Amino acid sequence: MSSDNVHTGPPADGAGRVFEDFAVGQIFRHALGRTVTEGDNVWLTMITLNPNPIHFDREYAGQTEWGRPVVNSCFTLSLVTALTVADLSQNAVNLGWDRVRLPNPVFEGDTLYAQSEVLSVRESKSRPHQGIVGFRTVGYNQDGKPVITFDRTILVYRRGHVPAKPTRPELRA
Repeated sequence: MSSDNVHTGPPADGAGRVFEDFAVGQIFRHALGRTVTEGDNVWLTMITLNPNPIHFDREYAGQTEWGRPVVNSCFTLSLVTALTVADLSQNAVNLGWDRVRLPNPVFEGDTLYAQSEVLSVRESKSRPHQGIVGFRTVGYNQDGKPVITFDRTILVYRRGHVPAKPTRPELRA
């Protein structure tokens, strides 16, 4: 694989990528990592009304094969997706996730990272100012062990058609 095909950060201008910036086979090593906290896990588990004690009851979780709380898999999916946004979907909306797999558990204190590969690039038949791009993303922990894989499809603007961002107000004294 050529180094021209591997990207390690978002575009320098901060404007995000557009449809024309993607090609099948590109690899994105997303720059940011994020450490998972107890609060992350308990908050998402409770806000989504997930009653499984494996996520929030240390005594119960201590009796399982993992010996401690396992991070809610919906949090893992959300976090790893978020790690990819600056590189892949700042100018896009999600069309869907497929083939979500969780090969290893995530625990409080793990730091997650992500890498994505472009699987498909095609024009939208119904939206001429946008295109459709498919990715495979792997989320992995500080030890390099994969904790989640998924395919994601986005609808992304073409060059020259990204809506203008609102003008930021000036700071007033």
